[in-house]
Amino acid sequence: MKKKNLQALIKIMEKLRSKKGCPWDKEQTRTSLKPYIIEEAYELIEAIEDDDPDRIREELGDLLFQIVFQCQLARERQEFTIHDVIDKISKKMIERHPHVFGKAVYRTADEVIVHWEEHKKLEGKRRESILEGIPESMPSLLRSNRLQNRAAQVGFDWEKVEDVLEKLDEELKEFKDAVKTDRHEKIEEELGDIFFMLVNVSRSVGVNAEDALRKTIRKFVSRFRYIEMNAARQGKKLTEMTLGEMDSLWDEAKSDEQSGT
Repeated sequence: MKKKNLQALIKIMEKLRSKKGCPWDKEQTRTSLKPYIIEEAYELIEAIEDDDPDRIREELGDLLFQIVFQCQLARERQEFTIHDVIDKISKKMIERHPHVFGKAVYRTADEVIVHWEEHKKLEGKRRESILEGIPESMPSLLRSNRLQNRAAQVGFDWEKVEDVLEKLDEELKEFKDAVKTDRHEKIEEELGDIFFMLVNVSRSVGVNAEDALRKTIRKFVSRFRYIEMNAARQGKKLTEMTLGEMDSLWDEAKSDEQSGT
């Protein structure tokens, strides 16, 4: 990004927040903008998954605007500016990559991660637990993955995927037993254990559980829309169709996906 382009965006943000600016923008606070930050981040992820360069560029811009917005609010409170943010992250990246900007030698990603953790300690980010620092507000599958990866750094991990699958079978059995008891809290607990183990399975086979589930959800939406559209062509409401009829259309949608039509 050219410096003048960034400066122009900063000026636009200043004007939106000025006395003669936009009523909506002037009302916003750090807290009120939180949902928009999350929304823009997910829209960017969706664009990346669609491999759509134009949308990626647009969504990156929307996310950047949220960053500029937060920096403007901080500037108004005389806390920091966007230039302070850029300087801070630039310094951090240089310090955390001595193998790139200095004379250190790290040959693997694992060696880099170990260095990062050691450097954080020097920065004063001392943790009572290796699991600290992973936001509780993260989506549960993603947070599970991060927590399990942290534990794996000190050797608390399964050695092979077969062991993980065996544990998953054990959790499934416990869930089935819980269902028989008809105790909601126990059922919820055992179902949570299954989800957590599925994340372990995902890690063991090199798949991100959050990405996998999101793609399956999109596939479900696509196939269900196929059912809706074909029902409409037949002049039927979904409530008027039998499960067998809907299953048949579902199979058609699945077949079309597999054949690439």
